[in-house]
Amino acid sequence: MRALRILLILVVVLGGLFVIADRVAVNFAEDEAADRIRTSEGLTSTPSVSINGFPFLTQVADGTLDDVTIGIKDYDAKSDGDSIRIADLSAEMHGVKFDSGYSSATAGSATGTARISYAELLKAVQEQAPAQVAPGVTAKLAGLAYGGGDKVKITVEVKTPLGTVRPTVLSTVKVADGKVTARADSLPAVGSIDLAEGPIRAVTDFRQAIDNLPAGIKLDKVQAAEDGMEITVTGSDLRLVG
Repeated sequence: MRALRILLILVVVLGGLFVIADRVAVNFAEDEAADRIRTSEGLTSTPSVSINGFPFLTQVADGTLDDVTIGIKDYDAKSDGDSIRIADLSAEMHGVKFDSGYSSATAGSATGTARISYAELLKAVQEQAPAQVAPGVTAKLAGLAYGGGDKVKITVEVKTPLGTVRPTVLSTVKVADGKVTARADSLPAVGSIDLAEGPIRAVTDFRQAIDNLPAGIKLDKVQAAEDGMEITVTGSDLRLVG
């Protein structure tokens, strides 16, 4: 009986030591991975990295991590040659494999979310000059905001011979051909002025590319929200580092 008690105590102690060693190892690995991702992606700040699943050491021995979550704040993606700031980006990498020297890692697949503020998106799509939408009348995109539900509210600044007005319209957003697109549900109304549909839609509707996302993940879906555009990202066979 005494021997059994001693054996049980040893099992508990050794199990506790294994857990401690496992957690120390995973914390070290997370910090190292975060530094390497920062360097490989040219980030201005260190991302958060969480290696999920237990135990970690057996995953390392197998050469594959089940799930790794990466979080990046204020990521500068490319947008038609310029940059567009993504406020929050979180991606969960599945089936992360690394080479024997731990110098490179790839993920079999990834899913995640990103958020772009309306102010940041407006800067990217507001580059075009005012368009002539009727004789003596010009218009330009002046504002983007949450429109309720799944809609974006678009404000148009229209200059007429009698003054400037700012009508709003609701738009539907989606991802098409890898770009965030918006199409007004109806055309803005400006008194009795008959606005030409083609020119005014060139102002209200837009297609915005968001490229160069980390590890090659791509846009999948987009949803209007109170604090910005919420984007779903996906990818497969992604190179994380190396």
